[in-house]
Amino acid sequence: MSASGEITVLLDAARDGDREAMDRVLATLYQELHGMARRQLAGQQQGHTLDATALVHEAYLKLIGRDPGSVQFDDRSHFFAYAASAMRSVIVDYARQRLAQKRGGDLHRVTDLPDDIEGGFSLDEDMLGLDRALEQLTSVDPRLTKVVELRYFAGLSELEIAALLERSERSVRRDWQKARMYLLASLREAPAA
Repeated sequence: MSASGEITVLLDAARDGDREAMDRVLATLYQELHGMARRQLAGQQQGHTLDATALVHEAYLKLIGRDPGSVQFDDRSHFFAYAASAMRSVIVDYARQRLAQKRGGDLHRVTDLPDDIEGGFSLDEDMLGLDRALEQLTSVDPRLTKVVELRYFAGLSELEIAALLERSERSVRRDWQKARMYLLASLREAPAA
């Protein structure tokens, strides 16, 4: 059986409440998740308590922290989409905690959303502004938010996203461009604190 086929079988078992199957899925995909996390945290200043391993583990807790029977991953694509969302949630929570400890912070600074995301993102008020803009984007077009999560938070390429979402690379590129334009406009319009 192919690795992809094995993942699908394990995801089916996890959906039926088999926690051991979910653990096997995560163990099988751990290196890919760790690579996603490592790319996102690249370029951050030393001294952060959130490293790639911690990010993967926190995302894991969000993935399975609920009742195992409530885990609903239809396929590998759905799993990675949810993992990206879980990583986003962990990173946003971390940024909120840092700001609360630091000073309470100005939560409305404008964030640049670069095409090249290899350098990761700033774990501060910029991240919180981006999260608010993504929540607004979700209410307009959830598909665009999914592309942003997979590209920006999971660090996947347009080609990888296209394969996961079973869409053309060109469609994903257009969605990425639309999402960037929307997010940048939203961030610039955000009122100053």
